[in-house]
Amino acid sequence: MDPQQPIDGVAIEEPRVPETIRTVVVMPAYNAARTLERTVADLPSEGIHEVILVDDHSADETVEIAKQLGLTVIAHEANRGYGANQKTCYQRALDSGADVVVMIHPDYQYDARLLGVAAEILRLGVCDCVLGSRIRTRREALAGGMPRWKYLANRILTTIENIALGQNLGDFHSGFRAYRREVLETIPYHENSDDFVFDSQFLAQAVHFGFKLGDIPVPVRYFDEASSINLWRSIRYGTSTLWVLARFWMHRVGIRSRLFRA
Repeated sequence: MDPQQPIDGVAIEEPRVPETIRTVVVMPAYNAARTLERTVADLPSEGIHEVILVDDHSADETVEIAKQLGLTVIAHEANRGYGANQKTCYQRALDSGADVVVMIHPDYQYDARLLGVAAEILRLGVCDCVLGSRIRTRREALAGGMPRWKYLANRILTTIENIALGQNLGDFHSGFRAYRREVLETIPYHENSDDFVFDSQFLAQAVHFGFKLGDIPVPVRYFDEASSINLWRSIRYGTSTLWVLARFWMHRVGIRSRLFRA
């Protein structure tokens, strides 16, 4: 069937797909000196218009290395937290005219070569948000070095989030995320936490505002230099994520939350 032919008397108009998009990569960094260069080296050689690194007051040479690599560098004068770092990343990317923003941790844990794939999915309008899933199979995740307790916690929490938010994502807690500009312009992310739960809040907001979420498999590498929160902070993060889901449903039944206000 010709997609342009009318169906039941209604003309179907194909959505316009832009030929080119301005893709901006953002890296929320903290003490990433030992892994930053390797992460940048894996970025696709074409299709990226700017790489922005926001340093959250690192104690190492992250800023100096980023400048040597030719990145756009913004340095926080004090440590403000992972969520606050992302807020700066996204605002700077929007200010630079980005059509697509890809956030990737500069700790070399995620395969940056797949960044172009995520951007293309957004360009085509298939999804509005694309996450890199570290867990295509249990064997691959564990072979990549993911601790068994972290794998189990991820599976349990991701399953709960999929049910609560009506999604089917493989990994809600990835540090590889791509967003269309409209997502960042719509979601009130400046109301979010400055801590790690920022990510969970953002995805719940994306669902609330009707954006389409999807994912792609991204090989993961766990090693000594790769950033990872410890068990206690993981427990805090997990309980905070459950509270986000509760607020999501409370808002839907009339108990309003600033996280979900347009």
